[in-house]
Amino acid sequence: MSRMPQVTAQELVRFLHDQGFADNRQSGSHLTLWHETGKVCVTVPMHAGCDLGRGLAVRILKDAGFSVDDYLRLR
Repeated sequence: MSRMPQVTAQELVRFLHDQGFADNRQSGSHLTLWHETGKVCVTVPMHAGCDLGRGLAVRILKDAGFSVDDYLRLR
């Protein structure tokens, strides 16, 4: 398994958009995205100027149905 690089919330949201996720709603600084086909919902904390923790980024990808290798291959 590959190591997750440091990513910003914007980079992760861009990746998820490219994979078919759409913005569903935003509550404060948390953006919720929805994938209609997969019926999957994920939430990304959108704190400007801050990288997401690697563990959190991996968890969001896993919840969305992707591995770190998928992210590195598809981004």
